[in-house]
Amino acid sequence: MDEALEKAMRVFWQNGYEGASLPDLTEAMGISRTSMYAVFGNKEELFRKALARYADGPASYGVAAVAEPTARGVAMEFLHGAVLSATLPGYPAGCLSLRASLIGGEDGQVIRALLATWRDETRAMLTDRFRRAVDEGDLPAETDPALLARYLMMIGNGVAVQAAGGAGRADLGVIVDAVLESWPPRLNVADVKDR
Repeated sequence: MDEALEKAMRVFWQNGYEGASLPDLTEAMGISRTSMYAVFGNKEELFRKALARYADGPASYGVAAVAEPTARGVAMEFLHGAVLSATLPGYPAGCLSLRASLIGGEDGQVIRALLATWRDETRAMLTDRFRRAVDEGDLPAETDPALLARYLMMIGNGVAVQAAGGAGRADLGVIVDAVLESWPPRLNVADVKDR
């Protein structure tokens, strides 16, 4: 079952939710449609399980990042984790969450909402961690933790998009290192509203 779920995760990662057909999934998993329904439920339930596997595996860098002792360490772990996850050998390039949520019709609306919530949870986790960094004096007092979390998420999403477009791990690492050169970025609400 574990191997079948891994294969389903890869199919969803490659094709997105709506692009992953039941024949594609069952063929990759090496099981019949009846067995898939019996063990994993319908396609939506299978996707939810595959997303949990992705969150605990290739995308676990978000949880690892917030455990870092400094805000800079959080940013480094998060962005370098995004690069590694988006360029894993033997896996589709990019991010399962973005691939599964950017394209689709009405049938995929529930999944797009699920993925938006999942990304919002990651952003909230980063916001809380940066708020703690401000409280501890690790980030300047004028730093807006929510804006900083959105900034980091945007860079991470850009990494995934660039990887899906063919950018390699080394090139993405250079960009991430350039972003980290100016850490912490001077982001606060007053600056943004003035522009």
